[in-house]
Amino acid sequence: MKKVITYGTYDLLHFGHIRLLERAKELGDYLIVGVTSDDFDKVRGKINVQQPLNERVQAVQNTGIADEVIIEEYEGQKIDDIIKYGIDIFTVGSDWVGYFDYLKEYCEVVYLDRTQGISSSQIRDEKRAINLGMVGVPPVLLKYSRECSYVNGVNIKAMCTDDQENYPKNLKCDLVTSDYEVMLAHVDAVYIHSDPVSHYEQVKYALEQGKHVLCESPIALTKDQTKELFELAEKKQVVLMEALKTAHSLAYQRMVVLIKSGRIGRIVSVDATCTSLRDIAGDDTTRFAPKWNSLCSWGPTAMLPVFQILGTKYKEKSIISQFAKERENYDLFTKIDFIYDSAVASIKVGKGVKSEGELVISGTKGYLYVPAPWWKTDYYEIRFENPANNKRYFYQLDGEGIRYEFVAFARAIHKGNTINRISRETSETISSVIEDFYCHKDMKIII
Repeated sequence: MKKVITYGTYDLLHFGHIRLLERAKELGDYLIVGVTSDDFDKVRGKINVQQPLNERVQAVQNTGIADEVIIEEYEGQKIDDIIKYGIDIFTVGSDWVGYFDYLKEYCEVVYLDRTQGISSSQIRDEKRAINLGMVGVPPVLLKYSRECSYVNGVNIKAMCTDDQENYPKNLKCDLVTSDYEVMLAHVDAVYIHSDPVSHYEQVKYALEQGKHVLCESPIALTKDQTKELFELAEKKQVVLMEALKTAHSLAYQRMVVLIKSGRIGRIVSVDATCTSLRDIAGDDTTRFAPKWNSLCSWGPTAMLPVFQILGTKYKEKSIISQFAKERENYDLFTKIDFIYDSAVASIKVGKGVKSEGELVISGTKGYLYVPAPWWKTDYYEIRFENPANNKRYFYQLDGEGIRYEFVAFARAIHKGNTINRISRETSETISSVIEDFYCHKDMKIII
């Protein structure tokens, strides 16, 4: 019996996929189809896959062409599978010609011509295209537009900025304006990275116009405003999502799952530090937005693991801040302690101080350590009393998680609901803490 194996993502299964599978089956007597897992797709750079693994596997099985379906989960698995299943022929589409020649040492390699004019990427672009507008300062617009270019089906149509003089000439879109209302008229959705004080009004107006909104955290500066905006989004049947790129990092997601599995026991402490000196030094990426104080810039990121691991129902909190004399409400440094029934947490954020930007989560069996900068890490480790039991985890991170954030936003729009990387409750609690900061509630000020 001649065995044939092929691999693919099989997202939005179409005639081209089916025809390729049929031709693969014709090469032998028994066809094994490897469907790539979600995590492996991300490692390979396929970040905008629309269907989860179980749906893609089911779609391949429903064709009735494959004799066996397996999951491809890691680099180098093809060689392992060829040996394990006694494969005679490896086959794949002709767009990979030459790439898999190294497998000829193990079996015959056949490249099949693809059906012209049909691809999952084309389907995503044509049927699910989103016209996106962006609001912010030139350096941010440039960075985020570059990351957005990796996401099929999201087209940047308009930019809104007050600093058109410094707008990058190589950043092309249909419209560049300082008029927010004009920009919104040209798009289906908007990404907002403006002065945090402006978030509430800008988000509210966009939602009222029926636009989907991805807003940099914090969504608003009070809990009631944030709650109001989510309720408005529900009423208008549009997506409102908080933009916190760390939440979309694969390493961070796996870390949270590992913590909740009880691997290091019951969690008793979470300590997160996020600092930078760029704004104080006048770095070009931040000097255009002086209203982004330490807490607004770093607070939501630092609070994310606290609220996602320990929950939002803390019993007490205390805020200690040091303010810049020349800037109103601009904290150079802020430390917040949270007390829970059986745990504590502490965050330290600063744009006027520098510290080790690490994350330490302490449990009754061991602890988890994420080195600086933890908010865009591709690595963490768990450590125990016996060092022999320590384990390291590595995950690829592209674009600091920004591109995955846009993928989640696009999926939420297509599916009509928000991908719960950040719960509404977490967003409201983040805004509540920031509100107390501005009201000087539970706060001590150091000189």
